Amino acid sequence: MGSSNNKLSPRQKMINLMYIVLTAMLALNVSSDVLNGFTQVEEGLKRTNNNVEERNAAILNTLEAFAAQNPDKGQRWFDKATEVRRVTDRLYLQIDSLKQLIVNEADGSGADVENIQSRDNLEAASVIMLSGTKPRGAQLRRDIDSYRTYITSLMTDSIKRSSVEKALSTEPVMRKGTLGKQSWEESKFDNQPVVAAITLLTKLQNDVKYAEGETLQTLLANVDAGDVRVNELNAFVIPQSRFVMRGGKYSANIVLAAVDTTARPEVYVNGAKLPNDRGLYELNPGATGTFDYKGYLEVPHGDGSVTRHPFSSSYTVIEPTATVSATMMNVLYAGIDNPISISVPGVPNSSVSASMTNGSLTRSGDHWVAHPNKVGDDAVVSVTAEMDGRPMKMTETKFRVRKLPDPSPYIAFKDNNGNTANYKGGGRGIAKTQLLAAPGIEAAIDDDLLNIKFNVLNFETVFFDSMGNAIPEVSNGAQFSQRQKDSFRRLSRGKRFYISRVKAVGPDGITRDLAPIEVIVN
Repeated sequence: MGSSNNKLSPRQKMINLMYIVLTAMLALNVSSDVLNGFTQVEEGLKRTNNNVEERNAAILNTLEAFAAQNPDKGQRWFDKATEVRRVTDRLYLQIDSLKQLIVNEADGSGADVENIQSRDNLEAASVIMLSGTKPRGAQLRRDIDSYRTYITSLMTDSIKRSSVEKALSTEPVMRKGTLGKQSWEESKFDNQPVVAAITLLTKLQNDVKYAEGETLQTLLANVDAGDVRVNELNAFVIPQSRFVMRGGKYSANIVLAAVDTTARPEVYVNGAKLPNDRGLYELNPGATGTFDYKGYLEVPHGDGSVTRHPFSSSYTVIEPTATVSATMMNVLYAGIDNPISISVPGVPNSSVSASMTNGSLTRSGDHWVAHPNKVGDDAVVSVTAEMDGRPMKMTETKFRVRKLPDPSPYIAFKDNNGNTANYKGGGRGIAKTQLLAAPGIEAAIDDDLLNIKFNVLNFETVFFDSMGNAIPEVSNGAQFSQRQKDSFRRLSRGKRFYISRVKAVGPDGITRDLAPIEVIVN
């Protein structure tokens, strides 16, 4: 009897089983382009959320200011807005916590939502949102329903209310390939990659912030914040300044709110009528101190009657003074130009002069530039101002002179958009193509206070072979040597090397040994 063709050897059965498993794995694999697309959408949504949050905060601040100005009219609307913000923040933070739980399930405890490793994990979202005796997805749906009901109850515009109801809808969904409708949470989180689930939750936060903004706009419209009504007359004293330098002039406008330009009031100060009809009160103080004055405005009416509106105010006369401050911080750095701001209240900059010990001080437009010489010695700035045709010494200010701090080494490269970027080590790493295109190492202080370039003299790169042996390579000055670039080409993705023994010299002429940096190759 011939053997049956249906009988397979154990080896052939194993091969067939492996093929089936491989086919299933390929079917489950999610394209990296799709995952990257979700990541880009997620980043865009986060930027949008920040913009919406700024707009909502501005509306809330407007309501708060109106409530402070007119509590009877605005306080109850501000209280409602505060409650809307509280309820919204609670739901927003709840969604944030669900994001963290999903990423922890995929990447392990302590995972970073901003840097997801297992983006294509298809189980984590289902485990967190759909499993257990009390699925978190169902609870989130109920909380959204409650939030939607509360928010729409505050909205009087039917079109806006309908828009918010659609944005926060949790109705069952008919998904392609299913026989019946799925619950809202199943349609969102069943068999979804982690990056897709996180993006969906961020989109939900965007909808929540949108609903909050529409509600705050409704509350603001209810108080007529832009409607200003005058219901009484008050006298106001508007001085150009309450502080006057001895020898200077004090000026103030005394006006009546909503004054009629065809019937200006008469103004009396300390019993004497002002010699002008503009309410301009001027005097030349001769002594320092605080001085009070009072008076009244007489306002004529159409029936021939006159009403009197009292006022009072004060002004302060001070000794001549000046302010001197370092624009960057409260010290000066040797070897570089330090921007300095010098001003004398009430005196134009052209009438102010200054000098400095332990270095030079020069004017640059409306500012000054201090260039100290010796580290450790104080620099004293002396200020003089021309007052009424004669020079007056205003002040002396002492600054400490310090050595420049050490800079940070980095690799300058071009990103995908052609913009220059600096890689300082660690993090997500640098692309191999960008590394090979980089000419070498640079160093600078770029902390937004000091932005100073340093010249790199030399450095080493340290690679490790398969046995763990360190292989140092010496640079060609500030440039990568050919041997270093050859080593870069041999690096595979995820490998790392170190740049150490970096020496650099700054504008102060001091040579420094800089901290090493770890380079991770993408």
